[in-house]
Parts: sequence; structure tokens; C-alpha cells
Amino acid sequence: MLHGALVDLVGIINQPQRDAEMVKEAGIELDSTLFSLLVGIDRLGPVGVMELADRTGRDYTTVSRQVSKLQAQELIVRRPSQADARVNEALITDKGREMVSAIDTARNRVVTAMLTDWSDEDVQRLALLLRRLADSALVWAR
Repeated sequence: MLHGALVDLVGIINQPQRDAEMVKEAGIELDSTLFSLLVGIDRLGPVGVMELADRTGRDYTTVSRQVSKLQAQELIVRRPSQADARVNEALITDKGREMVSAIDTARNRVVTAMLTDWSDEDVQRLALLLRRLADSALVWAR
């Protein structure tokens, strides 16, 4: 039951049309293929392209090209890593952060609409348990 629910959720979340719908809901101008990378850079940054590719399950060369597109739109900047100068890392700009904020607001609207018939207690319990699951997954993935 748990596994099936997780597979269903991940499958829905990973559908490319969901990113396009979220971009539209957020009212922003962004190629939907760049959506998850921009959010990832915001959440993880500064982050190297190799790590970003690993985390998104995409090819390094594809991610590198897409990060260049984000840079051209001034949504991120690239700089040598402070830990390893051989590595270029991506860091979100203020313009990029504003876009991610619009995305987060849109996500909150969508999730709130999904949970309209849930009690406040159930929503709070779901949030707590999802955080706990995510934290366990992060530990497991190391």
C-alpha cells in the first residue's frame, strides 16, 4: 500500500506536463524543462552541475546545457567552487529566487486545493510524516 502510493505520487510529480502546468500556475516565463533545475539550484545551491545531474537523474551534458540557459536568463550565476576550484557551481540570483518564490506560491495553491476536504489535523500529520520520510530517505541515500 505504501509503496504503491509512493510510486503513484512520484509518477505524477515527474510527468513533464506537471512542470508545464506549475509554470503556468505560477504565472512565470520559463521553459518547463528548466523548472526542476532552477528549483534544485535554489534548494541545494551553491551546487555543482555533476551533483545537480545526479540528483535530478539527468545526463551531465544535458544539465550543463540547461544550466547555461538559466544563466543566460540571469536566473543563476556560475562560479568556481570554494571547496574545489576545478568545479563550477551554480548559485541562484535574486531574479531566480523571485521566480522560485512564485513557483512555491503556486505549489501551495495546488496542494491546498488537493487537501480541501482534509482536516487540519490530517494535513499537519501528513506534513510531519512526509518530512520524517524525506529525512529518512536523505540519510539512506548517503
